[in-house]
Amino acid sequence: MPIPPEPVLRAAVRWLDRLPGSGRARCRALFTNHPEFSDLTPTQYDTALSWLEKVGLTEAIDDHRSSKVKVFTAAVAASDLPWFPDADCLVRSPVELPEDALHAAEILDVPTDQAFAETLAAWGKVDTSERERVGEAGEEALVELLAASLNARVEHLAAVADGYGYDLAVHGADASFHIEVKATTRRSRVTVYLSRNEYETMRRDPQWRLVLVRLSPELAIVGLATVPRDWITASAPVDRSPEARWESCRFDVPQGQVEAGVAWLLPWAKDPNGRLTAYSSEFGG
Repeated sequence: MPIPPEPVLRAAVRWLDRLPGSGRARCRALFTNHPEFSDLTPTQYDTALSWLEKVGLTEAIDDHRSSKVKVFTAAVAASDLPWFPDADCLVRSPVELPEDALHAAEILDVPTDQAFAETLAAWGKVDTSERERVGEAGEEALVELLAASLNARVEHLAAVADGYGYDLAVHGADASFHIEVKATTRRSRVTVYLSRNEYETMRRDPQWRLVLVRLSPELAIVGLATVPRDWITASAPVDRSPEARWESCRFDVPQGQVEAGVAWLLPWAKDPNGRLTAYSSEFGG
């Protein structure tokens, strides 16, 4: 859905300003009968209240920001704005805020600098929640796929603890691999986050592998790929003093650095032409 129109945004602020102390019935009567609020129609007030309920603002009792800021943030984060999923890359300063966000900020009298900060904060919250949801689904889907496709034992270690530095262990007759799983539903970007522990585990463990799992919107596997260890090492930041140390890093992996498939697992495949190979045939596209 797009950002609500101006009358609905203004009505939403009025609801939030008065709901805590007056309740819905009294607010509705006020908006309907008092001349001060007659610039908006009852339908616009009702639409605003329905929107506030949909985005969860009527229950956000611990959010002490102003009503205008809360309405602005919800309008940006809860709308189907094509730029919002990539706001971290597309909106790097207040002057880069898209026109729809700037217009909403102007309507709600939210300063541009604050609108920029609220936009990135909202993106971070949504992105973190989505990465957790997709990441868990990707791990579980890959465990199921490998268990069904390989003559090997698969352990889902991340389901037990998160300190190993990898998510899965695959044990074959003559070797083992330790797999860090990064899942995505995107097709246009390959962005992964590595903790310092995962990175240091990679450096000391020759059996460590970073596997990308592309999922459909229904969270089914549609592609597999591997990110080369050498590229990760060359791209990682470097600590410049003993007083400062990075603990987490985002890697935007170029398409040319993504190796389609998991060829290093195929010698254990039950069927060389099975699902594992099919999902490995391409990544991206």
